[in-house]
Amino acid sequence: MWYAGRSLPNIDPVQLIIGVSVLLLSLTVHEAAHAWSADRLGDATARRLGRLSLNPAVHIDPIGTILFPLIAILTGLPIIGWAKPVPVSVAQLRGNWRRKYMLIAAAGPASNLVLAATAAVGVRLMGFEAAGDALFRFLLLMVVINVLLAVFNMLPVPPLDGGNVLSGLLGGRAADLIDSIRPYGFLILYGLLLTGVFERVVFPIQEGIVGWLL
Repeated sequence: MWYAGRSLPNIDPVQLIIGVSVLLLSLTVHEAAHAWSADRLGDATARRLGRLSLNPAVHIDPIGTILFPLIAILTGLPIIGWAKPVPVSVAQLRGNWRRKYMLIAAAGPASNLVLAATAAVGVRLMGFEAAGDALFRFLLLMVVINVLLAVFNMLPVPPLDGGNVLSGLLGGRAADLIDSIRPYGFLILYGLLLTGVFERVVFPIQEGIVGWLL
């Protein structure tokens, strides 16, 4: 659902197109993975709404997917973007709905790690001597953004996927407690960004995974 990252300095027109394209593709696959897993686990809400698709148009949030990332890239600010969240009806998830909701939540970050790993193979095959090539830059940014997207989304704070996964793992009163802070999740996230906790926790994990993949 969300991506937040370091600024990308000295952006040229080609890099701008690559950056927006990578972010759009990454967010589209992320939301489509949520929709596909929900459909497989018994909730056809996303399918009925046309969200079970790799067409970016059905997932785009004009402000979060286009406007904010463009402003961030052009001004050198940290990139923050989001797509329209996939609706899930827990009433349709028969049986242990918390466990199924947890799997649906985890599908998004998992899809981004698959994208990152696939792009990393392409980077390795091309070799870093091709660093100036547009395709190489696209693949490299695919690795960086998708790993960061996965790590960020797995923070155990609702409404991020990590909060939903933690709720499903704990269950009972602990899950109810996590759900109770959902209305304040955005404030918590901004607090993490402003206090530097985000940079000290998320970026090192992201950089470690990217280094391992490449």
